[in-house]
Amino acid sequence: MTELTELQKYEFRRSFEEVRKIAGRGTELISLYIPPSRQISDVAAYLRNEYSQSSNIKSASTRKNVQSAISSILARLKGLRQPPEHGLVFFVGHRSTSADQTQMIQYVLEPPDPVQTFIYRCDSGFFTEPLDQMLEHKDTYGLIVIDRGEATIGILHGKRIVPIKNIPSLVPSKHGRGGQSARRFERLIEIAAHEFYKKVADVVNESLLSNKELKGVLVGGPGATKDFFVKSEYLHYELQKKVIDTFDTGYTDEYGLHELVERAREALRGIDLMREKDLMQKLFEEIRKPDGGLSIYGEEQVRNALMIGAVDKLLLSEDMRKVKLDLKCPSCGFTKEGLARDSTVEFKCDKCQKIMDVEQTHDLVGDLHKEAEDHNTKVEFVSGESEEGELLKKAFGGIAGILRFRVN
Repeated sequence: MTELTELQKYEFRRSFEEVRKIAGRGTELISLYIPPSRQISDVAAYLRNEYSQSSNIKSASTRKNVQSAISSILARLKGLRQPPEHGLVFFVGHRSTSADQTQMIQYVLEPPDPVQTFIYRCDSGFFTEPLDQMLEHKDTYGLIVIDRGEATIGILHGKRIVPIKNIPSLVPSKHGRGGQSARRFERLIEIAAHEFYKKVADVVNESLLSNKELKGVLVGGPGATKDFFVKSEYLHYELQKKVIDTFDTGYTDEYGLHELVERAREALRGIDLMREKDLMQKLFEEIRKPDGGLSIYGEEQVRNALMIGAVDKLLLSEDMRKVKLDLKCPSCGFTKEGLARDSTVEFKCDKCQKIMDVEQTHDLVGDLHKEAEDHNTKVEFVSGESEEGELLKKAFGGIAGILRFRVN
């Protein structure tokens, strides 16, 4: 099956965020999931039956709104011969706008993964659980940092590092104790170490073994302990098979988990976290140069550079939610552009201070993406879940670029 483009995924996430906020009055919101294998004619027949059944709804306004929602979906289905490769999801109905007013809304989404089951729901909120699962990051890695003093277990889930447990060790240090023979003391140390490794392995097994999305396990720590732990096969054999490699780290606490991910850069280069770190580090390298190097940031500066084909890579935050508005004053006719989180923000005319009308709304990410495509610029989306993504969003407004050549 054909995968959605990064822009399509972004647009899907944005629409999905809006869907989740919508609340209806009574049971007036319809959620419809159509698998790619389902015949459109079968779906239409099902909906016509639901339309007939809805005539039994006691509330006249609810009955009218449900039937108009079903009619809207049926009208949309008439133009389809078959569902797209991933199927279709409809969210249609009337949302509350005031105490006694409603507004008809319709979202038609092609999800990032195939729809598995035909679902029809009519409720006061849209049914989004199947899409919640699709949007979860699937790349998951187990993290273990260990030495004889302590161990910390965590998970790299998509781009987030989630600590699970820190386990302090009771293994005594290797120096003599009064009255004990060196050999006996060494045996006690090895017994304590063995018990400590078993305890660590038990926590890892309990935390990771049932995780079906686990791609691999990374093990780090200072010295030889990490290698001994892996080679001695303390882990369950299913997890043992997933150990990617061991890596040297200076710490075995929560910071050590972050250090482990950094050390495993080459092993994990294929996942998005490493891609984002590489992109942002390249940007920072350019920014640190005395003349700013080949870096650029800020919506206006980036847009101007895009228009002359100077941008090699455009970095956009997945979490950026801004629209560009074409504004016109109804009083004096003055026009300008405005930038806002949504189209409900009011702008005053620069000349007469009247509230301006919104003539047209453009999603800023989609707008910049199109400009980039027109000038052969590669677009890289950066998630807000990573530290680098958070920095791009907060420090640079979600927009930055790496240039092909310097611009004024």
